[in-house]
Amino acid sequence: MATLRTKQISVLIASTLAFTVCFMVWMMFGVIGIPIKKALDLNATQFGILTAMPVLTGSLIRVPLGMWTDKYGGRIVLFLLMLATVVPIWLISYATEFWHFIVLGLFVGLAGGSFSVGTPYVARWFERGRQGFAMGVFGAGNSGAAVTKFVAPVLVVAYGWFVVPKVFAAAMLITALLFWFGSYSDPAHRIDSRVSWRQQLAAMRDPNVWKYSQYYSIVFGGYVALALWMTQYYVGEYGFDIRFAALLAACFSLPGGVLRAVGGWLSDKYGAHQVTWWVLWVSWICLFLLSYPQTQFTIMTVDGPATFHVGLGPWAFTALMFVMGMAWAFGKASVFKYISDDYPHNIGVVSGIVGLAGGLGGFVLPIVFGMLVDLTGIRSSCFMLMYGIVWVSLIWMYFTEVRRTPVMGPRAVDAA
Repeated sequence: MATLRTKQISVLIASTLAFTVCFMVWMMFGVIGIPIKKALDLNATQFGILTAMPVLTGSLIRVPLGMWTDKYGGRIVLFLLMLATVVPIWLISYATEFWHFIVLGLFVGLAGGSFSVGTPYVARWFERGRQGFAMGVFGAGNSGAAVTKFVAPVLVVAYGWFVVPKVFAAAMLITALLFWFGSYSDPAHRIDSRVSWRQQLAAMRDPNVWKYSQYYSIVFGGYVALALWMTQYYVGEYGFDIRFAALLAACFSLPGGVLRAVGGWLSDKYGAHQVTWWVLWVSWICLFLLSYPQTQFTIMTVDGPATFHVGLGPWAFTALMFVMGMAWAFGKASVFKYISDDYPHNIGVVSGIVGLAGGLGGFVLPIVFGMLVDLTGIRSSCFMLMYGIVWVSLIWMYFTEVRRTPVMGPRAVDAA
């Protein structure tokens, strides 16, 4: 009989592996979408729709998946979810029309709902003081976006884009079996089966749930959107080939996933509020700099016209994306630390609602990015949009949390 400690570690490892592969699949169109865009002669808006389709279903399914996890347990729900995606992933290799990719992308997107299953499943295996770290380790499966950027371009160049879905389908099937045999189920982690969906969804009336959803739409929704967008951004902005572009794009995706565990540890130690507040300010600074487009201007001097060029080179751009990826990794963990602290008894449904908001951000943003490029012709317009969204969260957080925190006098000591 396995001890509780053994079960905790086994569940955490198996769940993190499963989530990593699910995220690899979810981000697949961010790489194979580039040769598909060329083959089908898609514009920027159509490319945004293509990459965003899996994100749509992966977002919409999160709330019911969170409720099913509360009722039936995460082990069986995650296992069946992974199996349901294998055939659609495989069939992408045989798609030839734009609508084929759209329809299959919707089914493949179910893999993105794995987060709302794994988060409450893993959290309930750990005591409250270690839940932030445990959820952070699980959430490091976001690094699947970076794995896709390492693996998929090599397969595309060597064998063609149509090989990637076949390899990923096989990986999903094998991982589903490994998860099933490496995980455990505990009936004590389920809620009372007599609790109705209406009672579970009552959490949506809580304004804090909507606030956490806003935060998550940045740190997760923005992460997903930019993870999908960055490879083609490097190709278009700096003229790199797909392999080098994907490698540089991974400098954002990799820390944005792997360092989530560090964010969980920081949230356990310093609190969700402190970590999220600083994450938003770092994001604000990075996005301000990233928003500035490549600019060339001429001024008249005493010696005649002088032309200057202002803009981020690829290395400065990548460094800023790396910093922002780290910040968002911490932010993804801190938002769910809020949830585990405030909603310990219905963490599944609340994480589903917040995850839905983040996922919808990841769905809407790539489409809006494409529309902005088509309308303005400015590639950095995607960062301008994200800069405005961060402003909203900073203002919201200031008036609901920061302004209420005493900073002077004897109460400040107690608050600290």
